[in-house]
Amino acid sequence: MEKKGVIYRISGPLVIAENVKGVGVYEVVEVGEERLIGEVIGVEQDRAVIQVYEDTTGLKVGEPVYLTGQPLSAELGPGLITSIFDGIQRPLPVIQELAGIFVRKGVKTTPLPRNKKWDFKPLVKPGAKVGPGDFIGVVKETELISHYIMVPLETRGIVEWVAGEGSYAIEEPVAKINGVEVKMYQKWPVRKPRPFTEKLDSREPLVTGLRVIDFFFPIGKGGKAAIPGGFGTGKTVTLQGLTKRSEADVTIYIGCGERGNEMADALHSFIKLTDFKTGRPLMERSVFIANTSNMPVAAREASVFMGVTIGEYYRDMGYNVLLVADSTSRWAEAMREISGRLEELPGEEGFPAYLGSRLASFYERSGLVKTNGEPPRVGSLTIIGAVSPPGADFSEPVTQATLRVVRALYALDVNLAYRRHYPAINWLTSYSLYVEHVKEWWSKQGGDYGLLREKLMSILQKEAELEELVRLVGTEALPAEDKLTLEVARVVREDFLQQDAFSPVDSFSPPLKTLYMTKVISLFHDYAFDALRKGVALEKILTMKAKEKIARMKDIPVFDYETTFQEIMDDIKKEFELLLQEVG
Repeated sequence: MEKKGVIYRISGPLVIAENVKGVGVYEVVEVGEERLIGEVIGVEQDRAVIQVYEDTTGLKVGEPVYLTGQPLSAELGPGLITSIFDGIQRPLPVIQELAGIFVRKGVKTTPLPRNKKWDFKPLVKPGAKVGPGDFIGVVKETELISHYIMVPLETRGIVEWVAGEGSYAIEEPVAKINGVEVKMYQKWPVRKPRPFTEKLDSREPLVTGLRVIDFFFPIGKGGKAAIPGGFGTGKTVTLQGLTKRSEADVTIYIGCGERGNEMADALHSFIKLTDFKTGRPLMERSVFIANTSNMPVAAREASVFMGVTIGEYYRDMGYNVLLVADSTSRWAEAMREISGRLEELPGEEGFPAYLGSRLASFYERSGLVKTNGEPPRVGSLTIIGAVSPPGADFSEPVTQATLRVVRALYALDVNLAYRRHYPAINWLTSYSLYVEHVKEWWSKQGGDYGLLREKLMSILQKEAELEELVRLVGTEALPAEDKLTLEVARVVREDFLQQDAFSPVDSFSPPLKTLYMTKVISLFHDYAFDALRKGVALEKILTMKAKEKIARMKDIPVFDYETTFQEIMDDIKKEFELLLQEVG
């Protein structure tokens, strides 16, 4: 007999049900005659507090609440890649076929297709001893992703039977272990982190192709970072750029309460784009969770945990996964609304007192790990979350709570954005705690990374100090060395840090190219100051022909960087030698 209670009170997305003895916290329930999906977030005696993930318009007191006995879980198996889900893993293209372009209340469908056949290849034989996380087979999910079928984390024993090579639907068993049938998919509670053997220190950066991140503020594989910025500073564009061009094996894009047109634009562009490494469609390594601002606010929280669970699943296969959430401020606003309706004691600016711990429970699921199972493998889940502080005020609670958890900050600057400087990451307020971790990796690319980074950063910091003086006395009143510093800083900003997101060449900068560009700028800096001290006029240095070649470095498309950049450095040296000959 189906267990059920009745609705006692309704307040927007919050419903209180009574006569629900035995219900558990985070249990999924179905609310009302339309069986709207909800999740229990609190229990008191025989009453349950439920956040409903669908529109509660028309819901009435006294309607039934059905208990499922199951937590909110993600369905993990072949078919995730290329999918577009809502916050509770309902496939939106399938819902469109069932109900039209608007998601109707109570519409239900399975997250993964049940009728699609997948070509399965076994990786174990009968009689083999297996444990949690072991590979038992592989499916070619897309041309870019081989989907490994793993032993469920609660199963271990002897393989009694395994399916031969062939096509199977995900509901068909592909193995039997100690009498337990194993299918190609498994379920996992979204609020429970998937276990691993060991967490490792990241010594290799996740290459994003954005020079300001890769060179100045790198993020290690399995790292966590935040991108706060005011309205119009380019949070969404930057996150989309990271998912499109970073060297991750799998990317997960979570639209958490963002505007519908932004999600539509992201989806539209992803469908048309190709992966620059393989030439295959970019969707063949992407998962979308589209939770827009006009959807019920409670589903925003579910969407980030759903996305991170999918990310952990692919991490367990040994892939490097990048997850971006746009934006966690909308999620925090949903928490504030639910907290207000629960009449909880508010914290700063009305946010709940547990805001920090909820953000931490999301970001702390990132990491570079040794996974469970055989063969031994290492996978990573990197999390980058956008934050939308009102009025670009980084002292507000969501930004501050996020900064306590993350290890890299990419602070977007309103002034840079208005100057059309992309990406608008402020190099003076941003930071990364992964710099020391990736120094050895960068040194293997060829060049003293630490020295080059320190030199370029000091040039930009010196420029910031001089700007205050320039506003008071003007540029002409400065000594020649300070004028030259401002010019070199301009070269760093415009010719190195600034990139063209629409350029097929400049939108992604490989590490080797980035390193050579810094070497060229460093060489120009050293020769210019040496020439100035030896009597060469500043005007002649500022009008050098070599500067044109430095300005065009970012558009160099060839992969023989060593020869091309060596020619530029040789030209710089020759031109400075001629200038020194002129002054004797």
